[in-house]
Amino acid sequence: MSPTSRVRPVVGSPARRALRAAALAVACMAPSAGNIGSCGQDAVPLDAAKFLAAKNAVDCSSCIECGLQTAACDRACDGVVPADASFPAGCLPLVHDGEVCLDALSATGCSEYGQLVADEGSTIPTECDFCPVDETGSPDRDE
Repeated sequence: MSPTSRVRPVVGSPARRALRAAALAVACMAPSAGNIGSCGQDAVPLDAAKFLAAKNAVDCSSCIECGLQTAACDRACDGVVPADASFPAGCLPLVHDGEVCLDALSATGCSEYGQLVADEGSTIPTECDFCPVDETGSPDRDE
């Protein structure tokens, strides 16, 4: 064998490798972090006023950075959030939901952000649609 050739070392016996593979397979069957309470966080209800204030800050910052001038941008940059702000009846988002929404908004590019704050036909990221409504207009609790 030449000094430049390398031999791949054998890592454990075939039985030991099979045992490791079985242990890995069992570990992969465990519930994922999202299945056990939003990445280890307690299930804390989202405070509407705090969330809307944080969302206004993200919206305003993006509107300025992207040069967007819409009514939604004006409202966001005004920063006014009623102290009694609330989510619709039956809609109970958690703090983790708000964090995911704000992260999604922060990662949105200017062309997409323009669609989110458009004066007509604005859209909402799925991460921020905490309370989808059914055909009757009430929160859809099937999701």
